[in-house]
Amino acid sequence: MTHSRTFLITGVASGLGRAFAAAALADGHRVIGTVRRAADAHAFGTSERAFPLLLDVTDYAAIPEAVHAAERAVGPVDVLVNNAGYGHEGIVEEASIDDLQRQFAANVFGPVAMIKAVLPGMRARRRGHIVNVTSMGGFITMPGIAFYCGSKFALEGISESLGKEVAPFGIHVTALAPGQFRTDWAGRSMERTPRSLSDYDAVMDPLRVARQTKSGNQPGDPEKAAQALLKLVAADHPPTRLFLGEDALELVTQKLGQMKAEITAWESLSRSTSFAA
Repeated sequence: MTHSRTFLITGVASGLGRAFAAAALADGHRVIGTVRRAADAHAFGTSERAFPLLLDVTDYAAIPEAVHAAERAVGPVDVLVNNAGYGHEGIVEEASIDDLQRQFAANVFGPVAMIKAVLPGMRARRRGHIVNVTSMGGFITMPGIAFYCGSKFALEGISESLGKEVAPFGIHVTALAPGQFRTDWAGRSMERTPRSLSDYDAVMDPLRVARQTKSGNQPGDPEKAAQALLKLVAADHPPTRLFLGEDALELVTQKLGQMKAEITAWESLSRSTSFAA
């Protein structure tokens, strides 16, 4: 570590957020960590450099003052890690609009509200790093998690565009896209829409069983993901997007090949829409 930073990490009570916070603290940084329950705040605040912040990222109105109060107490945020969120499993036709709104509230609107709270200070200081935890599901897709993939696609697009807006101010933005990591994402943290349409049984039932079976046995190590985060934020020229995990790299590479082949196959039709020269 070259120097100590102040991290603001959302969702530090479990999963990748907890691993990110633990690694940053072990590396000598200060960590403001958001939690939704007082018991989790007590558990997190055991280090002198750990500062729990009771905050639900879907409570947009509470975010600006909560973040500003934390900065007054701890210091300016150097690194924002938008980690809080959850997965939704459900066929689009079976799931409700309320399911979709809740998914986007946690995975898109909350992170954007956090970004808006830290950006004025970062812009004034002409430095900072925003890390939005997306997913390989923000680039590839799988049936049965369309709302989740849609939310991560949205956060990926916002991240990339935001990075171009704030680059002149010395602020970096990275979409951190993990594959399957050994967290509770596919277990107790996932919201599942009840099945109702038998036409989708052949698609959905094997996927639901496989996902539940794999929960707790995923190949990715959260502690190694946390070390990757530290290397990312220490880089002078961090990437716009960083995939984590061999599964993510393999699936993304496959999709890029499929996209290239499809673009080539339909290239003449794509070009046919211009005005005649």
